[in-house]
Amino acid sequence: MFKKLTAEALGTFVLVFGGCGSAVLAAGFPELGIGFVGVSLAFGLTVLTMAYAVGGISGGHFNPAVTFGLAIANRFEWAEVIPYWVAQLVGGVLAALVLYVIASGQAGWTGPGGFASNGFGANSPGGYGLVSAFTIEVVLTAFFLVVILGATQRGAPAGFAPIAIGLALTLIHLVAIPVTNTAVNPARATAAALFAQAPEGNPTFLSQLWVFWLAPLVGAAVGGLIWDNMLEND
Repeated sequence: MFKKLTAEALGTFVLVFGGCGSAVLAAGFPELGIGFVGVSLAFGLTVLTMAYAVGGISGGHFNPAVTFGLAIANRFEWAEVIPYWVAQLVGGVLAALVLYVIASGQAGWTGPGGFASNGFGANSPGGYGLVSAFTIEVVLTAFFLVVILGATQRGAPAGFAPIAIGLALTLIHLVAIPVTNTAVNPARATAAALFAQAPEGNPTFLSQLWVFWLAPLVGAAVGGLIWDNMLEND
């Protein structure tokens, strides 16, 4: 179990540091910024690479919603859900802390700003409201779980699951960044929100964090139930 939890913490660390780091440090860099496409690829590549690196140890969840959805689909032991969540949160928060230290070293730094946090309403990149944010997080997390369950089922092409999962996460970010900055991962959402600073007059990112726990967990449950009851090939 210690090795599993270490792998989950490390994988989530890389996901948050690589994905959020690309948004905080590289997305808006003058003239050479990587933009939405670059950030989307960064999130996808973190999952792809770490799934190959440590997926054989822990299953490569790196996301409390994925752990929950796999348990719903009877692919994971319920007794291990909370320990996995704790490890994922620890890894994500440590990554955000390291990213904060790096970002604050820039000359003329005036604060963390949004820090790649997730939000809706005034905190949404595109100004989308609560209903839009909740809906897209549920739908895309359900899609993500179906991809994960399908790519890792018995009979799927061996060795290709991390590629399918990483590309799915890239696609998810391409769709959802304008709406919520894309969470589909409560650990990633929590880590960024702890260090973010909303513009004056906006709600804090922490006050909106409940959406980015509830919606991904609901979506994961939907995806797990769809797979277990409608698609599972016993």
